Amino acid sequence: MSRGFVKESDQEEVPIVPPRAELPPGLPNYVTRTGMEALEEEREDLIRQKNNLGPASESEHRIARNHIDALLLQLENRISTARVVEHSQQPQDEVRFGAKVTLRIDRHKKTKTFQIVGVDEADIGKGKISFVSPIAQAITGKKPGETALIKLPAGKKEFEIIKVVY
Repeated sequence: MSRGFVKESDQEEVPIVPPRAELPPGLPNYVTRTGMEALEEEREDLIRQKNNLGPASESEHRIARNHIDALLLQLENRISTARVVEHSQQPQDEVRFGAKVTLRIDRHKKTKTFQIVGVDEADIGKGKISFVSPIAQAITGKKPGETALIKLPAGKKEFEIIKVVY
């Protein structure tokens, strides 16, 4: 039936689902073992939510179900493309995916430690940066004692690799 003959109140709302963290085209979807487990837990949580939708009108129930289905579709795509990178398979003396890296920035006394993780795992508040971030890209392949220079809008910053742990 043409949408012109459907009452406005009968038209279903299209769920607005924010996109997941961006993964640049052509790059593999690397994840840590912990990141893969988190994606799978997120899927289980969404399935539980879908199965436990509370009492609501038929319309509200359908809208909530559609929203969860849209989230699950995005998540299933991310899980299906995920490539788990095992820490034990990384060179232990250089910065690679999954490494916890202690850095000295611009020769300051204080250091900062970051772990290089997948795009869905990144959380700067927890010290986790995405492997596609400028810092991660600049320090990947470096060894303790080496430095990387990053050009930022506010100027250049030098990052010295102090320690690499997997």
